[in-house]
Amino acid sequence: MADLLLIEDESVIRKALERLLSRHGYSVHQADSLEQAQDRWNLDAFDLILADMRLPGEPGTEAIERTTAPVIIMTSYASVQSAVEAMRQGAADYIAKPFDHDELLLLVERTLKEGRLQRQNAALKAHVERDYPVTGIVGNCEAMRAVFERIRKVAPTDTSVLILGESGTGKELVARALHEQSERHEGPLVAVNCAAIPDGLIEAELFGHERGAFTGAVGARAGLVESADGGTLFLDEIGELPQQAQGRLLRVLQEGEIRRIGSTQARRVNIRLVAATHRDLKSLAGAGEFREDLFFRINVMEIRLPPVRERAPDIPELARFLLEKTCQRLNRAPLELSQAAIDAMGAYSWPGNVREMENTIERAVILSEGNTISPDMLGLPAAESAAAGSESGATAETGPRQDLSLEDYFRQYVLTHQDHMTETALARGLGISRKALWEKRQRHGIPRPGSNRA
Repeated sequence: MADLLLIEDESVIRKALERLLSRHGYSVHQADSLEQAQDRWNLDAFDLILADMRLPGEPGTEAIERTTAPVIIMTSYASVQSAVEAMRQGAADYIAKPFDHDELLLLVERTLKEGRLQRQNAALKAHVERDYPVTGIVGNCEAMRAVFERIRKVAPTDTSVLILGESGTGKELVARALHEQSERHEGPLVAVNCAAIPDGLIEAELFGHERGAFTGAVGARAGLVESADGGTLFLDEIGELPQQAQGRLLRVLQEGEIRRIGSTQARRVNIRLVAATHRDLKSLAGAGEFREDLFFRINVMEIRLPPVRERAPDIPELARFLLEKTCQRLNRAPLELSQAAIDAMGAYSWPGNVREMENTIERAVILSEGNTISPDMLGLPAAESAAAGSESGATAETGPRQDLSLEDYFRQYVLTHQDHMTETALARGLGISRKALWEKRQRHGIPRPGSNRA
């Protein structure tokens, strides 16, 4: 039951509102002035305060400054000016007398709901910041501590940052941490995956266009760079950006201005660029596939994210964090990982990194029927290999070495397991689709064995 405080000097209106709100399940406390309310109660103890604007002594709008509870202002002197003033001071909403009872009830219900959501969000944010000081990024190994320290140093600046790391290591989380800990945190964070936008559209998406600039441009449109004005632009997979778009981006960084496609006028923009890639941009620049001047412009500060296989001490904590997060998202009762499951996860190399681990845990949560997740629910290749070996009387094979490159790891993993695992199981173990597995086989010249299993 929500606790409401009603501050109204006209007793007839006050009693009528008390009856109305009580009939709908609210616990209502009354006062005829702000001073009386403060003498009787702690204003922060209420879920919602309804205060008349004109009261004996101090006006009802003063309640906004005295409490963290949401305040709805009521008044018989309805005007645009008084409404704007009340909202400017921080009122949750404003309603004019005489008001419809249904309208008031809907307003109270909506305000209470919004207040609950804000408190929940604040509590969750405080929990995350307490346990994981860098925006929910989990890790305490030496490599991750170095990442956290670099974020702490560079975030308050406007310096361009290049985030390097394999797919699935959490590059976007680092970009969000840089934005949230910067002076631009109240501005927008616009995230763009350069690999997800077709080459023919990416310039229009990033830089905008004027009406008639090209076929289909039926109206003027601001680009994503303009949308990030005053905030942070995060370009994920920047290595996939076409050369012409690279030139436009360089001008934005050098001159602080943008020109929409089809426009003769430049517009000023103030952005901070954070870019990310899993590719070697220096090699691409040397081969002429990426502009060298742009590379030097964005590579002012570099943050390199280690793959999970180099973060073995973090795996138990990371797995439990992802399990709790997944249970909440799927509305499941809390589950725990058995020690055998944690050991199996520690022995696996995670070529798909944190993203693969999250998908693995989500699958296990869906399949689980008890309170504990066992190794077989994870479906990791090491467990499947051991099971196959015990059924055939053979000794379980050891997995690929963990110091291999991603491509060498793929080759060794497939050659080690393809004789006793299906293509579906191989793809799942690698954290990729069957189509991607087939494409990688073609690229590396590893044909499927003669077996007809699928």
